[in-house]
Amino acid sequence: MRADPRVEFIDRAGVQRGALKDLRPPVGADVTDEPIRWAYYPWRSRVVSVLGPRGFRRLRLDRNRNLVTTDELDRLGRLRIGVVGLSVGHAIAYTLAAQGFCGELRLADFDRLELSNLNRVPATVFDLGLNKAVVCARRIAELDPYVRLVVQTSGVTEDSVDEFMDNVDIVLEECDSLDAKLLVREVARARRLPVLMATSDRCLLDVERFDLDPARPTLHGLVGDLRASQLKDLDARDKVPHSLRLVDASQVSARMAASLIEVGETLSTWPQIASEVALNTGAVAEAVRRVGLGEPLASGRVRIDVAAALDRIEEPVVAATEPGPGDGGEPSMTADEAVEAVMLAANRAPSGGNAQPWRIRAHGGEVHIALNPERATAMDVGCRGSAVAVGAATFNARVAAAAHGMLADVKLEPGGESSPLVATVRLSPGDDPELAALYDAMLHRETNRHQARRPPVSPDVLGHLAAAADREGARLAVLSGAEQLQAAARILAAADRIRYLTPRLHAEMIAELRWPGDPSPDTGIDIRGLELPQADLVMLDILRRPEVMAHLAAWGGGAALGDDTHDRVAGCGALGVVCVLGRRLVDYARAGSAVEAVWVAAQQQGLGVQPVSPAFLYAVDEADLRGLSPAFTEELAELQYNFRKLAGTEATESQALILRFAHAPRPSVRSRRRSVFRSVSED
Repeated sequence: MRADPRVEFIDRAGVQRGALKDLRPPVGADVTDEPIRWAYYPWRSRVVSVLGPRGFRRLRLDRNRNLVTTDELDRLGRLRIGVVGLSVGHAIAYTLAAQGFCGELRLADFDRLELSNLNRVPATVFDLGLNKAVVCARRIAELDPYVRLVVQTSGVTEDSVDEFMDNVDIVLEECDSLDAKLLVREVARARRLPVLMATSDRCLLDVERFDLDPARPTLHGLVGDLRASQLKDLDARDKVPHSLRLVDASQVSARMAASLIEVGETLSTWPQIASEVALNTGAVAEAVRRVGLGEPLASGRVRIDVAAALDRIEEPVVAATEPGPGDGGEPSMTADEAVEAVMLAANRAPSGGNAQPWRIRAHGGEVHIALNPERATAMDVGCRGSAVAVGAATFNARVAAAAHGMLADVKLEPGGESSPLVATVRLSPGDDPELAALYDAMLHRETNRHQARRPPVSPDVLGHLAAAADREGARLAVLSGAEQLQAAARILAAADRIRYLTPRLHAEMIAELRWPGDPSPDTGIDIRGLELPQADLVMLDILRRPEVMAHLAAWGGGAALGDDTHDRVAGCGALGVVCVLGRRLVDYARAGSAVEAVWVAAQQQGLGVQPVSPAFLYAVDEADLRGLSPAFTEELAELQYNFRKLAGTEATESQALILRFAHAPRPSVRSRRRSVFRSVSED
């Protein structure tokens, strides 16, 4: 080799010997007299002189003391550690070698190093195109030629995993594939090997002590009893909920959560940065130290959030702290009195976000339904949406009265300071068989958010629905062609994106949702009723976070936020827009009665109905739009104009509500209600 001019020799052993002799306490002659060795690095065409194995380790790790004692280093230096995944795993493996926390490293990865990896993988442009495990092994070999390295360039597969884990003491898993994660753990559990994993964002460290508890579920049971072999039958989308549970989507940083929504849109994959990888490295190294020395370390997970810690920075002190699946709501009773039946029926009317924006009282032979402005939201501009809800309540009241042998005369008029609209339902004996026949259907009216891709609604049925609206003094505009529905889907999806990205609208939207165990189950929308796929339901933990939406708004992102609305509208049988002449609250109430009439009629025809309320729905001028979303005023105005044009809405008409019609299975849950009798005493 010396005769080969292409091979360079570097000899600095003399300097190393001198430094070894200067150590305190002095090193024995058995160490200082070890013969010099030569380490050959063929990829560099260089040969380097190094101290003997004991002298090299003693001098190289001298600065570990007393953070790690000599006896502890001897024990840790005998560990055989397997590392699967050499992106984040590269930094961890190198740190373990640098600290002397291993005697053998087994490195497995099938992938090659790319330029986009160099933001976090401590490699160089000379390494591009090489297998990641090889890159890591070379770097560790240049650090310490005495560390035994075993490289597996095929990654870990069903055929190679057993050989990879033979005689291993600890397994570090840092791969992207859920299949591989499960495979590694299944074999590690069978061999009673501890498994460690760190996730970059906010450093989530997972510890699974199969060595102490071989019966514990893999991945802490977060993916149930799912096995690696079962993943072969799942497509990428079906794997998403399991992956999101692993990272605990509700706790990832706002930037990471926002970025996950942008994957496939403005990002090719999820982001990672070197500083987060470095934090992971420190956490895993400490866990390896504890396992290797037999110190306490339980199974479980912990998050180490540097950003949160910096938010708590302080000056130093100078010396001198679930509802059940039923409907809920009203007591299951049949009212003997027509007045009680009317009150109960009115209280079953639909309202935006199930806010129930009314006060219902009875006095003599009258029922008063007063709009309660305290329950209005930003979307409910000028209480117009609440007026629609009051109008729907009056329709229910008329139906209930007819079913109990009474006629209901409804008078709508402006109220006092406490209510801008009051509906007075005056009861008198009489018959209305047509309305009475709707009683059962009205009581069973429900919101159906199931996705559907079925044939369009027939013209005969649509004509029947239009007639129902006409009888209540309103008009039903129908969008049913594929091109019309696609155009509507694009507009409504864009409006939904704005709703997510506008802080007040987003906060109110999330406040409407009810998770199991919520203290206010009688209002709002049960998340089970959203009929979301499991993957999207898990994503709610991200979508509900305001700081995530703030990042998306700042980036001009969030296009995917409207995808669910787009798909529901584009795939429905038809879209109905209930319109009415005029812009007074009494006009919107009149339209609300038509909304309920159409809704009940649609369900009688076997259709599922879902109300769709874009942010611009109740805005009538630029000031309204600016109040809704100052940052998106112009975009909202354009969307509103385009939708009114698409629906053929006249300038003198107001759009009261958009209804999505589809052939779909029954909803999972029905919206609950406050007790109308309790609300009387409360109000």
